Amino acid sequence: MRKFIKTTSRKAGLPPGSAVYIGEKKAEDVKIRVIDYDEVTFQAHEVSTIQECFPFKDTPTVTWINIDGIHRPEIVETIGRHFNIHHLIIEDIVHTGQRPKVEDLEDHIFVVLKMFSYDEKTNEINAEQVGIILGSNFVISFQEREGDVFNPLRERIRSGKGRVRKKGLIIWRIV
Repeated sequence: MRKFIKTTSRKAGLPPGSAVYIGEKKAEDVKIRVIDYDEVTFQAHEVSTIQECFPFKDTPTVTWINIDGIHRPEIVETIGRHFNIHHLIIEDIVHTGQRPKVEDLEDHIFVVLKMFSYDEKTNEINAEQVGIILGSNFVISFQEREGDVFNPLRERIRSGKGRVRKKGLIIWRIV
């Protein structure tokens, strides 16, 4: 079960938009996976630094960058700066107590929501915050931990089944 975390001690006195992780302390590494595709090509790999994602920003293909682990706000800030994500959005991504919302910004859409999963070992339902940024040719997803409901979608992209690879990011667009 989630514990409520007192946030005033870590953010007190900081300006709005300060990226301070508000959530359970984690020791595991951040995992960054990149899927880059179009109708005929597909590549997927794990990268060791966020800077390895930078070349994908202006490619004609669709790029999905998935970041598992938001407990290192400097990683979220770095990718946010490179993809021109507003500092208040970055703050919302690393603050795990956000309410679900959608923000339609000039050049991208930001979605934050809660993902629920059932842990059979502990007989508990766990909640995790997920942030998603949808750009013209990229998707960046931020999760608290590894493992999610996106695996079937990743498999469809990998196998070329369905419309996702044929239509590109248009399938993701809300506007």
